Amino acid sequence: MSVQAIINGQTYNLTKGTGDTWTVSATAPTETSGSNNSGQGPGVGTNAQGKGYYPVTIKATDDYGNITTLDVTDTTWGEALKLKVLEKTAPVATLTSPSSGAFIKNAKPIITFAVTDSGSGVNPAECYVVIDGGSPIKATASINGTTATCTYTPATNLADGEHSVKVYGSDHDGNRSNEASATFTIDTTPPTLNITSPAEETTKTNLTTITVSGTTNDVTSSPVTIKITGGAQDYTNVPVTGGEFSQVVKLTPDATNTLVITATDSAGQVTTVTRVVIVSTAAPVITDIAITPNPSDVGGSLAISLTARSV
Repeated sequence: MSVQAIINGQTYNLTKGTGDTWTVSATAPTETSGSNNSGQGPGVGTNAQGKGYYPVTIKATDDYGNITTLDVTDTTWGEALKLKVLEKTAPVATLTSPSSGAFIKNAKPIITFAVTDSGSGVNPAECYVVIDGGSPIKATASINGTTATCTYTPATNLADGEHSVKVYGSDHDGNRSNEASATFTIDTTPPTLNITSPAEETTKTNLTTITVSGTTNDVTSSPVTIKITGGAQDYTNVPVTGGEFSQVVKLTPDATNTLVITATDSAGQVTTVTRVVIVSTAAPVITDIAITPNPSDVGGSLAISLTARSV
């Protein structure tokens, strides 16, 4: 009698041992039974751990030419003939957002990452996010080919300050990916900005320059950058030292200069202060001068009248 086992198109001849026992050493298929490309039988390629299988067929032929064939459809031995093959290659996780070192002004930042697996495929129910070393939280996953795009938005606001995030996933064969991680800073508070010069909201001058100075700070995401616009030219990167700044600003002559001082922190939070500087370089015009009486008596009273106006 001869006995054969057929696995994934490969035929193995079994050897008779003691009594009626037949055995053979075979090699498992090179692809997981959870893969869409694995096997040809019913249930294969279901992309679910423990559900995909390779169908095994057993064929016994006696010396008289009688043949018995068993496969996965057999009511007694069908389950035993379902060969389940698990891969050992772990998926790869990549954190997309937030990037390491990012400053974010949204207290509920969307965390986005990808998990890739070309074997059994990414299990969309096994993609996780860990924030600040807390408990793993399941992310929402969308599968496209061998890649799962995973997203998670915190349920509550993250406090201003530095935070850490770790993400990972698993495939259908239970292999866990690497942990992709990053640290980032939440900053929901705009920087402080105090203008000491010019002190008045509206200033009148005959000068074509004015010194704009003040102080600024941001506890969470310093340094703060200062920009001044609205004069004869813009100043986009005013030096700030120890939280203080001072900049001589050119003004447009004989015009109203609306100076906008903008403080921007690393998270993109903005604070603005406006100062109006009106420049007039034309001297007043005096006309219609009259002195009465003229001539006048010694020690006598007299009146002076004139017309004076700004140009």
